[in-house]
Amino acid sequence: MATASVAFKSREDRRKQKELKEARKAGFAPAEVDENGKEINPNIPDFLSKAPWYSKSEKPSLKHQENWKTEPVSTKAYYDRGAKTYQAEKYRKGACQNCGAMTHDMKTCIERPRKVGAKYTNKNIAPDEKIESLELDYDGKRDRWNGYNPSSYRHVRDLYEAKENARENFLKEQQLKKLEEKNDNDATSDGEEEDLRVDEAKIDESKQVDFAKVKKRVRTTDGGSTGTVRNLRIREDPAKYLLNLDVNSAYYDPKSRSMREDPLPDADPNENFCLGDNQYRNSGQALEFKQLNMYSCEAFDKGQDIHMQAAPSQAELCYKRVKVAKEELNNQIKDTIMAKYGNAAAKDDMAMELLLGQSERQVEYDRVGRRIIKSG
Repeated sequence: MATASVAFKSREDRRKQKELKEARKAGFAPAEVDENGKEINPNIPDFLSKAPWYSKSEKPSLKHQENWKTEPVSTKAYYDRGAKTYQAEKYRKGACQNCGAMTHDMKTCIERPRKVGAKYTNKNIAPDEKIESLELDYDGKRDRWNGYNPSSYRHVRDLYEAKENARENFLKEQQLKKLEEKNDNDATSDGEEEDLRVDEAKIDESKQVDFAKVKKRVRTTDGGSTGTVRNLRIREDPAKYLLNLDVNSAYYDPKSRSMREDPLPDADPNENFCLGDNQYRNSGQALEFKQLNMYSCEAFDKGQDIHMQAAPSQAELCYKRVKVAKEELNNQIKDTIMAKYGNAAAKDDMAMELLLGQSERQVEYDRVGRRIIKSG
């Protein structure tokens, strides 16, 4: 452990010291105490616990491991902004030629360049700035509000208070004007009062129009949505996971709020309003969007410059053109086949001979099946 001086030790002394060290590590002997009364961990290696010869430590200690060169600085200490130390009356040699301060030169002067510098006029000599060199500790370097003066925000607060006061005064003036107009028009007729009542009823109805709107916050720091969104489910309707309480019915995923299968497959389709998410995804505009996305992916793989996310309008226009061309090609093939083989589904009137299949005409055939044509 940390020793006072490096003295000569015999073999027996070294053996006893080694046994004492093992006993301290095992916990059978008390740990060594430094000069401040604190215990020294026996598991610290010797090259860390032994003090160097130039420290001149007489008692065991770990003080030589501390950073004794720097003194701890308070985390609240910061540069004194705008502080001045001394203001001269005449120009001094080595000072700034522009303003006359000794703490900086002409290149780093932040004052407006004078037409004639203070070196030649000896007037309006700027005071010397207070230069400090602070060594902040760990917390002081990372304190983003260190050196902030709360009183600097007072002018912003005063500005908003002045706006609020002006707004209140304006509203009071408007109310006073309305009261004066009302007092002047006390002798109004009953018909006008009824019209006012009707107008008030219309206003109340217009206020009740947006009763189903729900405001959410989305993609903000608080989470949720920005803007006004109309709720997709009326509050009187039951939730889809409450339509069928059977354990073996359609599975409801609470994280994504999705129920892919129909919770009531045996119910009347005219009364069943929840058919499952798969039914909605495979019908309507969802199916068209899926086909459009598949077409854009296939066209991009074949080398066409089409991308659904980068240029959706271009992809939709190309998909519509391909659909029209495909329909025209199918109609052309259909017309060709019907012209060649006929249309059995057509409602044209057929000949009576074909319908009845009878005639008085006699035809003879040979053994091979060829028709015999009789002359004369």
